[in-house]
Amino acid sequence: MKRTIYCGNLRKNHVGQTATLCGWIHSRRDHGGVIFCDLRDRTGLVQIVFRPENKPVFEKAQNLGNEHVVQVRGKVSERPAGTKNANIATGEVEVEAIDLELLNASKPPPFEISEYSEAGEEVRLRYRYLDLRRPPLQKNILKRHQIAQAIRNHLTKEGFIEIETPFLTKSTPEGARDFLVPSRMTLGSFYALPQSPQLFKQILMVAGYDKYFQIVRCFRDEDLRADRQPEFTQVDLEMSFVDETDVIEVIEGFVKEAFEAATGQAFPGPIPRMCYDEAMGRFGSDAPDLRYGVELQDFSDLVKGYGFQVFAKAVASGGAVHGISLPKGASFSRKETDDLTQWANTMGAKGLAWIKWTAGSPESPIVKFFKPDELAAIREKAKAQEGDITFFVADAPAVAFKVLGLLRRRMAEAQKLIPSGLWKFLWVVKFPSFEWDEEGKRWNAVHHPFTAPQADDWEILRDPQGDLSKVRARAYDLVLNGTEIGGGSIRIHRMEDQALIFKLLKIPPETAQLQFGFLLEALEYGAPPHGGFALGLDRFVGLLTGETSIRDVIAFPKTQKGVDLMSNAPSPVSPLQLRELGIKLS
Repeated sequence: MKRTIYCGNLRKNHVGQTATLCGWIHSRRDHGGVIFCDLRDRTGLVQIVFRPENKPVFEKAQNLGNEHVVQVRGKVSERPAGTKNANIATGEVEVEAIDLELLNASKPPPFEISEYSEAGEEVRLRYRYLDLRRPPLQKNILKRHQIAQAIRNHLTKEGFIEIETPFLTKSTPEGARDFLVPSRMTLGSFYALPQSPQLFKQILMVAGYDKYFQIVRCFRDEDLRADRQPEFTQVDLEMSFVDETDVIEVIEGFVKEAFEAATGQAFPGPIPRMCYDEAMGRFGSDAPDLRYGVELQDFSDLVKGYGFQVFAKAVASGGAVHGISLPKGASFSRKETDDLTQWANTMGAKGLAWIKWTAGSPESPIVKFFKPDELAAIREKAKAQEGDITFFVADAPAVAFKVLGLLRRRMAEAQKLIPSGLWKFLWVVKFPSFEWDEEGKRWNAVHHPFTAPQADDWEILRDPQGDLSKVRARAYDLVLNGTEIGGGSIRIHRMEDQALIFKLLKIPPETAQLQFGFLLEALEYGAPPHGGFALGLDRFVGLLTGETSIRDVIAFPKTQKGVDLMSNAPSPVSPLQLRELGIKLS
């Protein structure tokens, strides 16, 4: 029962040897009395030849079907001239079967186990154990393993210690709903599955483990999409006695190792850094895609004195006018511009103005409100060429950035402006520390309340009249091709500083104690300066493998409704289980 080699590892240098193989019948062909089968395992497939001269084995081979599990012993031979297959790694050889043992038969599978499958995602997830046999999925899972191992090996080499943190922990507000687990031994009380190990990794810094890491499962009960799952994996780390540069250098080190292990290409480093304000101003996004141009321009100062009142009033009321020019966009039809305007409305903008820069005079319903020299100045500021179109949003800066940032990506995809095979990493730094919640009439932390502000901004925080919108965080995000793949920050390590942040966020001391008590107490026992980072492994692997959905790089993912179709979870439990937990369903 012992194989001597994997199917996909057979090569010309094995010719003349006897090999024992185990795997699944991928396909079977009967050619003039000779039976050919492709035998597949996770390394690939190889052709097996069954000849009628070996009657007992040949008769067994006649009954083989797709996905039957077999063991084959045979002699490796070179394929005859004209029959070699350059499309597979084993295409120069075949195995002349000597013995065959059927280990298990298979029912006809509900879809073809092949490179391409026309089966819908629901069917593939229902039979995930079959889907995982398909070469693309096996390739992705192997890549994921290689990436994780590269990260783990690099961090271990750098002196990091891998430490596990609890899955059954306390419910704390971290931006999404917690998954709750009822306690049978303490009726009426609940554990929460961790959204991240944030509090525990800070505790480990207080405990003196100055270089911690973990490839860890995290859980968030939130609405799902292509790059979100209710349970996901992140590379989590924390370091003591460091600043932002120290943490970033460590991250770049393991990202380089993982990138090169996954792609076989040289790492496109060092990674540039960009402040949040610049990223928003140039790209309308805090995770900009640098693979193509099409940058935003600020027209506010230029148009505030012009006769077009929509622009002038927007600036006068504290808003802004930002725009973006799309190459060769003057060919858009009126229906296309109307559709885009309607789309901008659904994104929160009051409207979407545009000007086409054509060979004659500029074209747009708004050109009549501008003098010729004003249009010339706008075109110069827009950096628009003949045949381009410039879109404008006159609104609050946040709205203009959001709409134009999304429009930039939408147009780049539609116009095929994004070059393939290009990798662009970017660090975005100096995020705002706080954002104003108009509904709650209070400031909220942009990241989390343990993120330290820039050293110079403590003055603003300690000033009762200080403008919190001007406070910048010691936070940093890593972006790859327009997708944020990780983020972190330097933490607050002094209890008095943490108390001030809680006060500004209007978190009462009793609430802070209830939610974060054990960490706050730990900060009073000599907490060192520390900072960390968390990289979303699923997203990172998805980008490196070219998948559009992280479900294709996770062995057992859930649907967009959070359902595991294979195991049928979540599912009802018995009345006895509920009684033991003291729970009654309404």
